[in-house]
Amino acid sequence: MTETVILKLGGSVITDKSGGCAIDHARLREIVDQIAARGALAALVLVHGAGSCGHPEARRYRINDGLTTETVPGVYHTHAAVLRLNAAVVDALRDAGVEAIGIHPLDLALAEGGRLASLETRHIAEMIRHGIVPVLHGDVVMDRLKGACIVSGDQLVTRLAIALRSRRVGLATDVAGVLQNGSVVPRIDRNVAETLEIGGSGNTDVTGGMQGKIRELLALADAGIDSHIFHVSKVGRFLDGAEHGGTIVTRRGVS
Repeated sequence: MTETVILKLGGSVITDKSGGCAIDHARLREIVDQIAARGALAALVLVHGAGSCGHPEARRYRINDGLTTETVPGVYHTHAAVLRLNAAVVDALRDAGVEAIGIHPLDLALAEGGRLASLETRHIAEMIRHGIVPVLHGDVVMDRLKGACIVSGDQLVTRLAIALRSRRVGLATDVAGVLQNGSVVPRIDRNVAETLEIGGSGNTDVTGGMQGKIRELLALADAGIDSHIFHVSKVGRFLDGAEHGGTIVTRRGVS
């Protein structure tokens, strides 16, 4: 059975996060070329962040504060923004010969208090089995307690990896890995994480930036699944199983 690889593209990698849903089509093509060249190596699920296509809308309408009569329109506007980015990612993949299709969390997820309570993945497993690459994204979803909330791509990665029994999880970012004093931290477990001082995103980000990533990936490590954080230029090396020079997040006591 072909292993399933979960690859997440950070929103800052494929958009200019300083605003305006500015999609970096040139960078997107570079990433897609790396994926297309290795498409036969593994079953792939792709997840991408929202970047400037969704974060500004979510903040403007205060989605994570819960829905009110005044903020209900934010569900539409935030979702519409991330759909534009998802369509661009899917189109780029398909132009490169990858049989990709967009999957939208608003349609298949439910949250409670800002955390995923349910995420339907059975159809995603069927897509993978037939050679289709599902492309999911950070999104606004309905929330049983708050009305609605933002579910990050990182939260999706954790849930998907466990549900699909993936043993290979990679996050492509605009930095070489998790940085401490300018140097890459090669390995993080819960003991190491307690010693790190990790800054948040300098741009509009309602999902916690690098700190949010580490929280999600430590939970994934607790489930026995390692994950890799690396510079986007190393996507091909990650897919090949080669050294990427980034950070591995792993379970405490495991080398």
